[in-house]
Amino acid sequence: MGASDVDAGAVLSAEPPKFSEADAARIALEVFGTHGTALSLRSERDQNFHLKLADGEEWVLKISNTGEDAAVVEMENAGMEHASRVDPALPVPAIRPTLAGGAIGFADGQEGRHLVRLVQFMPGALVDVEKLDDRQLREFGATLARLGRSLRGFFHPAAGRVLQWDIQHAPKLRPLVASVEPGVELELVTQTLDRWESAVEPRFSLLRAQIVHGDLSLDNALFAPDGTVSGVIDFGDMSHTALLCDLAVGLVSTMAGRVDALRAGAVVVAGYETVMPLEPLERELLPAFVEMRLATSLAIAAWRVGMYPDNADYITVDSPRFLSLLSELEGLGAEAAAAALASNCLPGVGGDELVRRRRRAFGPAMQSLTYDRPLQMVRAEGVWMIDAGGRRYLDAYNNVPVVGHSHPRVADAIARQGRLLSTNMRYLHAAAVELAERLLSTTPPEIDTCLFVNSGSEANELAWRILTATTGQGGGVVTEHAYHGVTTATAALSPEEWGDQGPPAHVALIPAPDGYRGQFRYEEDRYAERYAACLDDAVATLRERGFEPGAVVIDSGYTSDGILAPPPEYLRELVRRAHDVGAGFVADEVQAGHGRTGEHLWSFTASGVVPDMVTLGKPMGNGYPVAAVLLRSDIAAAMAERTTYFSTFGGNPVACAAALAVLDVIEEEQLIDNARVVGAYLRGLLEELAASHASIGEVRGRGLMIGVELVVDRETREPDSALARSVVNHLRESGVLVGRSGKADSALKIRPPLVFKRDHADLLVTRLDEALAAAAGGRVVIPE
Repeated sequence: MGASDVDAGAVLSAEPPKFSEADAARIALEVFGTHGTALSLRSERDQNFHLKLADGEEWVLKISNTGEDAAVVEMENAGMEHASRVDPALPVPAIRPTLAGGAIGFADGQEGRHLVRLVQFMPGALVDVEKLDDRQLREFGATLARLGRSLRGFFHPAAGRVLQWDIQHAPKLRPLVASVEPGVELELVTQTLDRWESAVEPRFSLLRAQIVHGDLSLDNALFAPDGTVSGVIDFGDMSHTALLCDLAVGLVSTMAGRVDALRAGAVVVAGYETVMPLEPLERELLPAFVEMRLATSLAIAAWRVGMYPDNADYITVDSPRFLSLLSELEGLGAEAAAAALASNCLPGVGGDELVRRRRRAFGPAMQSLTYDRPLQMVRAEGVWMIDAGGRRYLDAYNNVPVVGHSHPRVADAIARQGRLLSTNMRYLHAAAVELAERLLSTTPPEIDTCLFVNSGSEANELAWRILTATTGQGGGVVTEHAYHGVTTATAALSPEEWGDQGPPAHVALIPAPDGYRGQFRYEEDRYAERYAACLDDAVATLRERGFEPGAVVIDSGYTSDGILAPPPEYLRELVRRAHDVGAGFVADEVQAGHGRTGEHLWSFTASGVVPDMVTLGKPMGNGYPVAAVLLRSDIAAAMAERTTYFSTFGGNPVACAAALAVLDVIEEEQLIDNARVVGAYLRGLLEELAASHASIGEVRGRGLMIGVELVVDRETREPDSALARSVVNHLRESGVLVGRSGKADSALKIRPPLVFKRDHADLLVTRLDEALAAAAGGRVVIPE
């Protein structure tokens, strides 16, 4: 095929100009009126000369080849001027006008008439890829983004040209692939092109597109001694294409030839995102863009060698390192490559070193880390978390990202509101009112007032403060291994955190309604009501200590007590008895709420009770700090007679935007139904698994809040804490995350984001089957 079929203007197929340095000095004098000397600079298809003038100024004389379109050169000039206007600090060259007053002049050579320009000579030096440090890599990434942002509003008719280098036209490279030598290189180029056409091209139009620089590589970026980018040069590949193409060019340039290619690329991406965050689809497709840029370079180089065999060494100088990087990315796979490029791993900070730094920084009071081999997570999406090495883990543990990690709807809501306003509730803002109204519309009508705070601990603290103040009764009742927060008041209500200190005098315990191993069993008559009657003993204990019960606080998912699912009569009877002694009932929905049980937004609803207060937290903002107390207006009024309430950050506009987006996603993606259906499917799989493993004593829970009780012996029901720990760590090594729960830490705690699907459940159970088999043999297998 002819070059014109793939490159408008036949720029690459035209002979480069052949002017001498003396010619260049003469042209500069005749066209621009400058007096100076010219020194030839390296160029592939044009000629560039460093022009030093008598007055000390330095310029670059650019002589285009005869295949260049004047409209394209005009576009380059206009683009540089536009970028400088939008971002004056960008190191983009200025343009010197001709004697005739225009930006472009002409010079005749043996190949014909050439377009000539005089652009500012930029200070700085080129840096070899192997010598770039992390500051320079980050600076380069940020400059890529700044340049893209500065060109966002720029348009020129010539931008529609078709360039071989522009990978949006990758399918047109097919005829050139025949020039590639048979073997590994041809195979990789062909595979990359095949994947592009099937997986990327159909979605290309969904990406952000604009006029871009097109070739901001290390050959076109100059660095100052302090590591900053001091010059962005050569706008000769400008075109209208996906913004991601510019980043792909920069990544190829900064990764190829480095032994730490992926880590270097991640630092460039991190720098880029300090200026302009990538969209989810851009993040997903970035490795494909890098691979296609590499394949394009290899194919074009092979084709040009056929045209100019005498210049083969120069044309293919980068091909070996491009081929090596393409092979590395191919071996890694698209998902792992995307994760690695997004990881922004810090140099020299491995897991062990980070643990040591953590210990020094946080001291002995905060040393708890999940898993025997701690994980350094750097990114997450949906039900997947990605560590610093780019490995994916199925997250069946974290209930905070209730609608999935990094949900774009929530992230966008946070970003949009953050750019507009974030202040306190002493000012009117509609989002807070709307959020309160929407939350209250999901509760019984008696609950008609909302107060915003920042965390579940604060919500339970406020509920405790209000109830003890309004009832005048300072005693609290919680289940035996409950967790309700980290403040002074809520830590006292959290036996899971007590250690060996024992209960505070003002707190009494009731047994969690465990029908499997507890004081009363499923098979016993009215076992649930008998558990509820234990409240009477707790009240008696408080009175012996001089306290009247002011609040009974219950997480109805019993998330820390081993994840239990008692029948509705238990909670109904417990609430009745609490009210009989003048205590308020607090439904702690911080862990079990927001649709996790698959029945309603709130877990208490299935029991048909009306709490005095409902506390919300953790998943409410999908990771953004926001929480609330929902309560009856008569209780709120009684509080108002004593004091007012205000929180500086509680109910701020950004937090409310996040919480509203979470409610929208739960509703629109039907996540409560998904929790019910997938939860039932997962419990069924786990119950089937129990038939093969005697160590599974019971599978219990509701929706996507599931406990798997592990036992030493099914007859005695003795908890097997050691096995649970071994299984959790084996699952971590095989790429699945779960936790432990219960007084003996013997129950596997499964509570994934509500976007968990059947195929995720299949993977979880498969890995659990393997973990139980391995752990039963006394070993934790760490896969290669």
